[in-house]
Amino acid sequence: MINNIPNDLNIETLLSYLPEGSYKVVFNGPHKRNSYNDLIGLAEDANQKLKLTVGKPSLYNVLPEYMFHPIDRFDDIPKDDDKELFEQEMAAEEEKTAAARDFFAPFDLWLLHLKMEIHEKLRSFTENDKIMIDIIGDRLTEKQRQNRFIKHVLPFLPSCRNIRGNKTLLTLLMRKIFIEEDLNIQVAEKKQEFIDQKPRYNDHIDAELNELYVGNTYYEPVTTYLIHYWSDEECNENFLSFIDDLEVLRSFLQDYFIALDEMLCFEIQTDDAPLRLSDPIKYNYLNYNTNL
Repeated sequence: MINNIPNDLNIETLLSYLPEGSYKVVFNGPHKRNSYNDLIGLAEDANQKLKLTVGKPSLYNVLPEYMFHPIDRFDDIPKDDDKELFEQEMAAEEEKTAAARDFFAPFDLWLLHLKMEIHEKLRSFTENDKIMIDIIGDRLTEKQRQNRFIKHVLPFLPSCRNIRGNKTLLTLLMRKIFIEEDLNIQVAEKKQEFIDQKPRYNDHIDAELNELYVGNTYYEPVTTYLIHYWSDEECNENFLSFIDDLEVLRSFLQDYFIALDEMLCFEIQTDDAPLRLSDPIKYNYLNYNTNL
């Protein structure tokens, strides 16, 4: 089992996969080098219980040193006996350190488990970029937040900078949105007529021909998505609310995912069934039912 555990794992991540009571964590304190791994020792005792040595600070490392060790331990060692007495004092120092670490071990493990719970709660907010979605979409109205189409778009808000201006990614986004609603779409490039209600004319002398404003009608390409929705079964009392939801979606996409010099448009269409003389299709004309 030990050989299958990578040594560059974060200790909180590793413990989340181990059953409680199957391991012992020894806090060896932080290392002066930033490249120090979190997991610095991994062993297994006779009972197959893991001993994990980690480079995280214990409460022992946080509290003042004089609480556990005399600060003048090595000051009064005679020069003639410095080697032997120094080794004795070092052994006593290490014994005190081990006793202090054992004393604080339950508290250190409790704090570690508390940190694991905090990481798990944070992960639930960050795994789908929920924080970034809330930051980017902080100006969304309540009507936009409740829109059934926009709910499918919100996970893509952190990527709006990459999607904006990219018609391929925008089309893939549109397909995913409407597939969730069991709708099919087609993309089409159409030119739309625009009328400037307040045109400004260049009336200064010596103006170039390309500076003159001729007329207030112009044509611009519009990214158009054809939605296959129209049918006798779908055109019921919910159709008007569908149109309203679609316009809210269009305005939202225009603000977040469409380039400033472009425009987005939705068109609803149907694929009419081919008419054959042998088919008993009924049509209503001037309140009179006729059979073809």
